[in-house]
Formats: sequence, structure tokens, C-alpha cells
Amino acid sequence: ERERGITIFSKQAVLNLGETYITLLDTPGHIDFSAETERTLSVLDYAILVISASDGIQSHTKTLWELLKKHSIPTFVFINKLDLQGSDKTRTIEELKNDFNENFVDFCYSNKNEFYENIAMCDEDIMHSYLEKGRIETKDIARAIYMGNIYPCYSGSALKMEGVEEFLSAINVLTC
Repeated sequence: ERERGITIFSKQAVLNLGETYITLLDTPGHIDFSAETERTLSVLDYAILVISASDGIQSHTKTLWELLKKHSIPTFVFINKLDLQGSDKTRTIEELKNDFNENFVDFCYSNKNEFYENIAMCDEDIMHSYLEKGRIETKDIARAIYMGNIYPCYSGSALKMEGVEEFLSAINVLTC
């Protein structure tokens, strides 16, 4: 497992985010071990799909996505390894949209209005609310994530702990 740099058995860790406790189940990402991953899916409330920004969407990523959709598991995406040369967050999000035809939204936004517009395009209730009020409530975003209407994308470098704190904070706020 160490030699190949992949997870082949499911492992768990408990994270304390203030009043919220999260049990993180690290499952195999390699297609050869997808049966182990599928067994784990039955206990998940949410999933985090980690994608390498330098490698992009791999065949096993597609297999994992199909399993997550099959089990209707709300999913957050962490685009990792942005510290490596050739990494491109925007390209990776576009790949996700093209390969999976889903509402992946960059939650590491620089323009709040553009972010709201992107969110509104993913969920009809949110769109009506946004058009009426000009803003979107966090609880509505959380609901849309839970319903599988939005797949929030965060990014950084896990090895260098870049973007990780923001990501964990978002999970704490955006999960029902």
C-alpha cells in the first residue's frame, strides 16, 4: 500500500470541528479495490472526492463517481496538489463538469456575485430566492448540496495544509 501510494483498505479517523464530530473514512481510490469502497458507501452521510489537479480525472475517479451517484451520496470535491507544476484548478473543474455533466461549483471564489450566479444556476429554488433577494442563504446552499443539486469544489494542497482549514470549516457549515 505504501509502496504504490494508494489506499487499499478503508481506514477511519475522527475529526473534531467544534461541536461537530466527523468520522472520516478513507477508502481505496484505485479501481482494483472498488468493492471495498462500495461496502463503505452504505454508512456515509456525505463524501469527499479528492482529485489531483496535476493528474485530472482518472478512470477510477469515474468509477467512484458512478458509485456515489448510485448511492445518492452528497459529495464535496477537494482538488488537491495545486502546489505541483502543471496543476490547474479551473481545468479540473471544467473536466468534472464535462465528464460527469453535473453542477460542480468553485467555492473558492473571488467574486461573490459570480459565485451566487453559479449557485443559482444549479437549483431552481435558489434561483428564485436569489432573483428576489439578491443573496443566497447558507441553509439553502446546504440543502442543495444535500439534495445533490450542487457539488462544491474546494482546492489546495493537503500536503502543505493549504486550503484544508477552509475546506473543513465549510463542511462544518454546509452539512445538514
